[in-house]
Amino acid sequence: MKSPVFALFFLFFSLITVAQKSEYPASTISDSLKENANAVVRLDQTEITILSQRSMNAKNHRVVTVFNEKGFDATEAYEFYDKSTSVKNIEAIIYDASGKEIKKIKRKDFKDQSVVGGGTLFSDSRYVFLDYTPISYPYTIEFSSEVQTSSTAFIPRWMPLRNFAVSIENSSLNVIYPNDLGFKKKEFQFSNFNIKKITDTNTQLSYTASNILAQKQEDYSPSYKDLFPNVMMALERFHLEGVDGTATNWTDFGKWYSEKILAGTTDLPEETKTKIKALVGDEKDPIKKAKIVYDFVQKKSRYVSIQVGIGGWKPMLATDVDRLGYGDCKALTNYTKALLQAVDVPSYNTVLYGDSYKTNIESDFVAMQGNHMILSIPSGNHYTWLECTSQDDPFGYQGTFTDDRDVLIIKPEGGEIVRTKIYADTGNTQIDKGIYTIDENGNFSGSISIVSEGSQYNSKARIEHLQPTEKEARYKEYWSNINNLKLVKINFTNDKENIRFTEDIQLSALNYATISANKMIFPLDAFNQNSGNVKRIRNRKNPFQIQRGYLDTDEIEINLPAGFTIEFLPSNYELKGKFGEYKTEIIKKENNKLTYKRYMFLNKGKYSNKEYDEYRLFMEQVSRNDNAKIILTKN
Repeated sequence: MKSPVFALFFLFFSLITVAQKSEYPASTISDSLKENANAVVRLDQTEITILSQRSMNAKNHRVVTVFNEKGFDATEAYEFYDKSTSVKNIEAIIYDASGKEIKKIKRKDFKDQSVVGGGTLFSDSRYVFLDYTPISYPYTIEFSSEVQTSSTAFIPRWMPLRNFAVSIENSSLNVIYPNDLGFKKKEFQFSNFNIKKITDTNTQLSYTASNILAQKQEDYSPSYKDLFPNVMMALERFHLEGVDGTATNWTDFGKWYSEKILAGTTDLPEETKTKIKALVGDEKDPIKKAKIVYDFVQKKSRYVSIQVGIGGWKPMLATDVDRLGYGDCKALTNYTKALLQAVDVPSYNTVLYGDSYKTNIESDFVAMQGNHMILSIPSGNHYTWLECTSQDDPFGYQGTFTDDRDVLIIKPEGGEIVRTKIYADTGNTQIDKGIYTIDENGNFSGSISIVSEGSQYNSKARIEHLQPTEKEARYKEYWSNINNLKLVKINFTNDKENIRFTEDIQLSALNYATISANKMIFPLDAFNQNSGNVKRIRNRKNPFQIQRGYLDTDEIEINLPAGFTIEFLPSNYELKGKFGEYKTEIIKKENNKLTYKRYMFLNKGKYSNKEYDEYRLFMEQVSRNDNAKIILTKN
């Protein structure tokens, strides 16, 4: 018979053994999930409970095994909070490669700081996050959190896969909600992933995802948001920091936004109204008036990131922007709108996703969306768009941050989905005209005028604000095909009226041409060579897209060195296909002179993964011909 003491000892030992049992050893991860992965999500449980229109609770339990430094971001060990959202609980446990617990981290050990950086003057949005430096790899982080909020306007989007090079063992979502708030959802990209819908009733929604392999990031791929499975969720009757809202349709949503969020924010001091009216004078044309107002705003104010307000959606008062001279996108948009009102020009706050990657407001899913605000001015049957955060953009110009996407215009009578300006591929132009001379020692000297319009204006106009060393580095990278490049003179002309940017540059280079015995060899296309750097991707999985097309035309006069004759001259070349058109022409002139002409047109578009190699070969042919060389023989 066992003694009571022995039995107690055995029970105690058993409890210790269970406590020390390895729950997440890296060795148990299947090889298929490790392949191409910086991290593996072992478990990701999200539970969202919507208690009422004014109360939502979200719990997260996430276990991630990290293989290298790049994998840490997949742990997502952080939570955001503000005056309407509190972090009720947050903790983490660190395990070593064998799954043994090595560290427990409580709330006080997490870092706590403002969401936004030094450009922000004040903010009530903060986040707590885990800052951990591992001793060795792999290791595992088990993260748990609970957040309570009175805002039900933003139900977190469920994305079991949120990064490239991360695989998923198990992920789940469970949402519980009242049946009278108009809960709705929209599913994206489920078909190629192991996603199962477990429950879908008038009070509950749940999914599971399992064994999702790490995805490689492939050049020219769409955004991960357009590739990976995800679910948008929203309520038709929601709450946002003291304001009940409705989102049954865009008309009602727009009215609510105008009446509850924007109302009372556009008052201005009488002194400012008098000043702007004096500047406008007797001008009657609304667009010309708007140009004067836009110029006033650009000179008077500057952009800063400010996160204070209703979920980042309520702008600062126009009076405050007028007094302080700064604001974020909402504040400056609203301030410009207030000034336009003072001179009887109607305009509307416009919400969108601002990014160089074009992202639409989901027009068939009425909900709080977007991350940026601009201003729209009705002009006949179209709109003039103003980027009010920029002190440099020409009036009415939309750069690559806001062009060609569905946006939400907020009007007093309701919201309206509209497409922003689409720049035609043929309008995104770069026109090069230049001349260069090669001397008898193979040295290069020349000048070129580069005129850019459309979306190409967007990238070029920024150059004039670079520091001299940055400009030099930029051009040496652009003309990396010219060794020993020396920039002699650089002049810019920024024609904001016609939205045209001109670069006039003089340059030189020693030993541009290669001399061997009595022969001289050099590429004819000195100024606009395409690198052709389209990576070969075997077994490509993702479709690819060209976000913006363009049209480049070049005409270059070439002076050959005296005492040499042409031994070999590249042939004229032409290439046409679904991706665009390319052609070159070389014209012989008298006295060792040539004219080189180049035409390169690229179509924007979305293409299948099977077409990628065809595109790569198209660009390789362009690059090869751009590098075609002339051979001269010394007399």
